[in-house]
Amino acid sequence: MTQATLIDGKALAGKVTDAVAEVAARFTGLRGRQPGLAVVLVGEDPASQVYVRSKGRMAAKCGFHSVTLRQSDDLSEAELLSIVDQLNGDDTIDGILIQLPLPDHINADAVLNAVDPAKDVDGFHPVNAGRLASGDIDTPLIPCTPAGIMHMIRTIHGKDLSGMAAVVLGRSTIVGRPISQLLLAANATVTIAHSRTKDIQALARTADILVVAIGRPQMVGADWIKPGATVIDVGVNRIEDQNLGTTQLVGDVDFDAALPIAGALTPVPGGVGRMTIAMLMANTLKAAEARAKQNV
Repeated sequence: MTQATLIDGKALAGKVTDAVAEVAARFTGLRGRQPGLAVVLVGEDPASQVYVRSKGRMAAKCGFHSVTLRQSDDLSEAELLSIVDQLNGDDTIDGILIQLPLPDHINADAVLNAVDPAKDVDGFHPVNAGRLASGDIDTPLIPCTPAGIMHMIRTIHGKDLSGMAAVVLGRSTIVGRPISQLLLAANATVTIAHSRTKDIQALARTADILVVAIGRPQMVGADWIKPGATVIDVGVNRIEDQNLGTTQLVGDVDFDAALPIAGALTPVPGGVGRMTIAMLMANTLKAAEARAKQNV
């Protein structure tokens, strides 16, 4: 039985970061400074700690000036906004990333909206989101996960998705909505489905490209997938193995069930997550180059 082509996020991310490192070295030689990335981490969330360390290592590999500002979880919103304001005015910093989630007493939207849009390497600021929603995919900083997903899709289908049906399961502002805009810009016919969608399984089965970002472990099985479809699994869920007494990471797609049906498939782990950090590096370099041109 034919199995899906696995889309290797680790290999693709490596190519992206190698290219970023090469251009960053030229930037440093020309501008006399490295591209700069600042990550702000508030609290002791274990997953956030892991992500921040990964981002720091990748920034160093790319030849960036990298700063991690670790703050206690009793930091006030006003204090965090002051840190953001300082980073906005720091000429050595091109990209600012506020690691989420933030403690409950801090309004995350207020903090994210305070980041200078030109330094918003997460792509969450309303200015960047608005530009993307208007159809501009060149000017704004695009959210890293959707950018990584599109890079993966292009390796299978190329840049022009004319005539292809894309279904996005999930309507979050972080993944679902921005990836829909990127797919539209590539000429796909796009449908967004969510918890209120009727017969979501049948809709998913119409997709030539199925992007799954619903946050439910292994929800999408073989009968959700059109034979030969490209399936991008954005989910990261930790589940317990009752027999072994251990936990494992799985996606929103039942990988084993999808493997003989899909034409191309991302694994979890080793898929979209790897691309997210790589695209953060690409966004930081893009921000550095844009700021440097403005300052000429």
